[in-house]
Amino acid sequence: MDTTRTLEPQRHLPTGTDPGVRSRLRTVGDFARSPEGHAALMGFFGAIMITVGGFGAGAVRKRDPLLEALHLSWLRFGHGYALSTIVIWIGVLMMITAWVRLGRNTLSKDAERVTLNELRAIVGIWITPLLFAAPMFSRDAYSYLAQGALLRDGFDPYQVGPVANPGVLLDNVSTVWTTTTAPYGPVFLLIGRAVTTLTGDNVIAGTIALRIVMLPGLALMMWAVPYLTKHLGGKPTVALWLAVLNPLVLIHLIGGVHNEMLMVGLMCAGIALVLERHHVAGIVVVAIGVAIKATAGVALPFLVWIWILHEKERRAAQRRDRADSDAALSEEQKHPDAARPSADMPHPLLVFTKIAGIGVCVFAAVFGAASVIAGVGFGWVTALQGSNKIINWLSLPTILAHIVTWVTPWTQDEVLSVTRDLGKVALVVVLVATWWRFRHSEREAVMGIIVAFVAIVLLSPAALPWYYSWPLAVAAGFALSTRTLMWLVGICTWLMLVFQPDGSIGLYNFWHVALATFAAVVAAVSLRHVDPLHLRKAGSHAAQLEPAPSLRT
Repeated sequence: MDTTRTLEPQRHLPTGTDPGVRSRLRTVGDFARSPEGHAALMGFFGAIMITVGGFGAGAVRKRDPLLEALHLSWLRFGHGYALSTIVIWIGVLMMITAWVRLGRNTLSKDAERVTLNELRAIVGIWITPLLFAAPMFSRDAYSYLAQGALLRDGFDPYQVGPVANPGVLLDNVSTVWTTTTAPYGPVFLLIGRAVTTLTGDNVIAGTIALRIVMLPGLALMMWAVPYLTKHLGGKPTVALWLAVLNPLVLIHLIGGVHNEMLMVGLMCAGIALVLERHHVAGIVVVAIGVAIKATAGVALPFLVWIWILHEKERRAAQRRDRADSDAALSEEQKHPDAARPSADMPHPLLVFTKIAGIGVCVFAAVFGAASVIAGVGFGWVTALQGSNKIINWLSLPTILAHIVTWVTPWTQDEVLSVTRDLGKVALVVVLVATWWRFRHSEREAVMGIIVAFVAIVLLSPAALPWYYSWPLAVAAGFALSTRTLMWLVGICTWLMLVFQPDGSIGLYNFWHVALATFAAVVAAVSLRHVDPLHLRKAGSHAAQLEPAPSLRT
């Protein structure tokens, strides 16, 4: 019987087919027929719909000669625009549904039901159509290209905005960012220069090239996020499903072309290296992430704690070895606590100073070298203030400002500057307190990174949905309860849906927010229940109540 089942699929293959090919084809066939394969196919078609609809309702170019040449410009206006928008939202909902289904299978009691390789393959399947889409849910890609062209053409992006370099690339930058200097690190400016040097002022080729540049960050996430579970206690497949296959990550970071893809991948890889006691290498990788986007630097102070803990463990092991080999040592000398000052151990403050000093020197060397190669200074520090132009409900200072204006005669501008200043003070206090509180173990230090990122997203002057990919990537490494995962699914789904495909904010439209909230609740409950709305039961019940058709004679 076993032999018959093994040979049966081979009858449909051409004679002389290599056995290895047959085995791979059988594996692909089995996967395609599995629930995971069905979910992968649904997400793939969802991504295709997002890509197709994006040509009309995404963050499209102000003038698109390609659509004009194909006589498809009607997709951007009137009924064509409405149709394109509907196609995008159907695609987004299909990807969210497929993601939740994969989550149910991944969380099932059958531990071998979904493998890491299958999930990694699904990542590739889902992002392939998105690589060729118009920028989705954001126009940042056009800013990236314009800033890269500034460096290419001899300007300093930290001194002037894209408006200093008129051309096709400038035409597509959001008006609010045309005069804003670059808030990104020198490595990302070098990437932008390389892309625009290669693609010139071709916006389509430049957008695709930027996405390809982001793929190493995605690859690092696919390696590092499951690897973090080795130290944090989570399940690798669940971590990969939550942090990488998440539509909030794939649609925004790949479809939206955001440099968070590189930054988060490098940061996660650096944390994993430090946890594996490759401290210098880990700090180098995180420093490169900071040279992409400064936010990755939040992890560095917590990595110092991990390095210090490892140093204490190493010294404690040396002390135990000496105690075991030398019976003449006193009880005081045999004490296993390496953190305790003694004649043969340095003071903890000296250990901290040494390790923190090494970390700072490594970071300074990497960042300084990148700045020298790019030929720019440290103007990105002041450029970070450019985010103040973003105003939405995702930031607590903004929420507080809106509430105050409802009950007082003050204007929003007057109140917002005060609430943002209060938010900055609170953020500094929270970051320092978190850094000091979460220092006693590896898990605590990584948890501190998560808390710090959440605090930054909530208390900063501005926040955007894809910012939540920062803490999510690290949190996925922990063992999370099903209830916690349901909350995360709901939050990620809501964040995915509250922005419009063209990058505009939907948070000020009541019905948009209401529908997003409803979809988020359904997605969260669906992680545990196959049919949370009881649609199947209702359909079967109606079928049972429907009278049988009568026959006429």
